[in-house]
Amino acid sequence: MGFGQAISAGFANYFNFKSRASRSEYWYFILFLVIVTIVLWIVDIAINGPNEVFLLNSIFSLATFIPSLSVFVRRLHDIGRSGWYVLLGLIPLVGIIILIYWACQPSTPQQNEYGPVSA
Repeated sequence: MGFGQAISAGFANYFNFKSRASRSEYWYFILFLVIVTIVLWIVDIAINGPNEVFLLNSIFSLATFIPSLSVFVRRLHDIGRSGWYVLLGLIPLVGIIILIYWACQPSTPQQNEYGPVSA
């Protein structure tokens, strides 16, 4: 899956917490979020100064919270894990490390309980 396709799939599956997302779909979507966040951060600093509220960045973060959560849950499904494991992120440091490790794992090559192999 390419960069543009991953972004489209991320927003097209806004509230889809049931299927699977390939490794490339997940990481390209995260790359998109990082790039836009950095650009909006620079624009916010240019408009408001370095010590003000980052309004554009805050709006973007709120608008993309659900899609980023859904693509991560679908990524967990792709490796055969329950989406509830996303709550491991609430454990400081260790939970984040485990989730990043799992996000880097290859997809389950066959159909699993969450659906067929993702594209």
